[in-house]
Amino acid sequence: MRTHILSRKYGAARIRHDLKSKGVPDELVASVSAEGELERAQEILRRKYKTPATTREERAKRARFLQGRGFSGDVIRRLVLRGED
Repeated sequence: MRTHILSRKYGAARIRHDLKSKGVPDELVASVSAEGELERAQEILRRKYKTPATTREERAKRARFLQGRGFSGDVIRRLVLRGED
């Protein structure tokens, strides 16, 4: 239940960290999948930023935002740095 709620705002790494801090057993924490992370990150960017990034600075800002939310580097590169947002 908690993973479903967190998945609306965060990536797999952030969810795993949160679960560990709450004392969830490692077996359950390890079962958190990164599946669908690209689509979740796209939706989060769409909600936060209404227009596509046009400058290098804007792309870097969005990459830092996604990194802080716990998304993987691969997802960040695909969405922001390669311009798929």
